[in-house]
Amino acid sequence: QVQLVESGGGLVQAGGSLRLSCAASGSMLSINNMGWYRQAPGKQRELVATITSGANALTNYADSVKGRFTISRDNAKKTAYLQMNSLKPEDTAVYYCNAASALIYGQSYWGKGTLVTVSS
Repeated sequence: QVQLVESGGGLVQAGGSLRLSCAASGSMLSINNMGWYRQAPGKQRELVATITSGANALTNYADSVKGRFTISRDNAKKTAYLQMNSLKPEDTAVYYCNAASALIYGQSYWGKGTLVTVSS
């Protein structure tokens, strides 16, 4: 079983930066792709960024965050990160970490989320 705990959220002014962290319990060998999603008030949860496992990890970003956000992972620390720069008020949301199981097909894990609020 994998548990994910997000941290790093908070209140920031537009144009500012935050770095979110997602700490995983258990073995990283049991985790495949990882990702960040967000859910704004009254809206559906949406994909922000994903990163594959392995030494040459591939990343993917939502168009709305390309060039501003960077996803990374440190398997030794069992942690994934989301560096968010040039934040906009529309980035305000609860950000969730997701990890796909490498052992059980179709199984994924979610953290409880961390709130990011961007003031104008």
